[in-house]
This record gives sequence, C-alpha cells and structure tokens, in this order.
Amino acid sequence: MNLAVKITLLAAGVFLFVGMIAGVLKYAGMMRSQQHKAPVYIDIAHRAALLYSFAALVMAALLYFSPYSLEFQLWITGAPLFFFALSIAQYLKLGIQNRETTQFRERNFNTTWGMLLLVVGEIGGMGFILWGFITTQIIA
Repeated sequence: MNLAVKITLLAAGVFLFVGMIAGVLKYAGMMRSQQHKAPVYIDIAHRAALLYSFAALVMAALLYFSPYSLEFQLWITGAPLFFFALSIAQYLKLGIQNRETTQFRERNFNTTWGMLLLVVGEIGGMGFILWGFITTQIIA
C-alpha cells in the first residue's frame, strides 16, 4: 500500500471520527432547542463528514489500482480530501456560530472562486482516480 492510499484511508478515518463528534454536537443541540432541532450547519457537518468518510474509502480502493506516479496520486487524492476537510470545517464553524442562513447569500471568495476551485479539485481528482482504475482494471 503506497503513501497516497494510506493518506486517503487516514482521511476516511478522521472524517468518520469528526462525523461522530459532530453527531454528539447535533444531539446536544437538539436537546437544548425548544424545537428539538440541531443548528442547521451542525446537522450538515455531521452528514457531510460521514459521507466524505465513505467517499474517501472509495477513493482509496480505486487509488490502490492507480497507474500514476506516487507524486501524481498524492495530488489527485489530496485535492478532493483538502476540499472535503475544508467543507466540514466551514460547516462546523457556521454551526458553532449558530448561523441560520445559507452561506451563499453573501458573494465572497468562498462562495464564488472558492466553489469553482472546489468543483475542479474534487471532480478533477476523482476523475483521474476513476480513470486510473478503469485503465488498469477494466480496459487492460
């Protein structure tokens, strides 16, 4: 198992752990709320962290069969993992601030260029990972 796969598996574990902690925050928020609802962004952080943990597992499994150099593998897995982590952190921050409105209401770097970078990084990285698997396991 190479370093790129190990890092991706580590990220999956960290995202799962953070998702579990966010679940505790979600529960605490529900118990404090008159409506028994967690802060919106804590709820989003909880679900996103759990989903990203499993996405990272799929990435690691596909990356295991990658034909690319280790350096390139680190880039193509690092980009999505970076944006997954950044998204979870942003959701947690907004949840702790008890933000009720969508972050996209304000036009700023995060909601414009930041989203473009996120889309390119996540889809581009995953596209290369998937193509590497296809070329070595399906086409070959």
